[in-house]
Amino acid sequence: MPTAEEILQREIFRVNIHLPRRRVSLGELLEMEDPMVTLRDGSDHHFRREELVYLSSLLGEESELLRLPIILEISTLNRGYFRVRGRLEVRVIDEILGEYDPLNERDEALYPRYLLPRIRRRLPTTTTYAFISE
Repeated sequence: MPTAEEILQREIFRVNIHLPRRRVSLGELLEMEDPMVTLRDGSDHHFRREELVYLSSLLGEESELLRLPIILEISTLNRGYFRVRGRLEVRVIDEILGEYDPLNERDEALYPRYLLPRIRRRLPTTTTYAFISE
């Protein structure tokens, strides 16, 4: 009989079936005729080209290094907050929120969950949620 931990892990995997098998660089996506990634369930997720161009304009020369989609982590540990990991990913979110400070670049950041709709409105196809059990 599976333990409670095993059942929880299986459920977390199930609710995250919409995540990509692998994240793709913005540079790679801009070169594609139909920019997309394959999801864990085998379906395709298509990116809007105007979002990709917007992200490229935000990051300039570093845009080639950004991996998409940006994962917005919803955790059981930090209720009321979501986490973003990766220096460029955090920079994009900070730019959208008007909080970017080049003297204080971070590799990881926690944001209040009420900001999620603002981010998702601006980047609906280039961000996605991941549910994390910690």
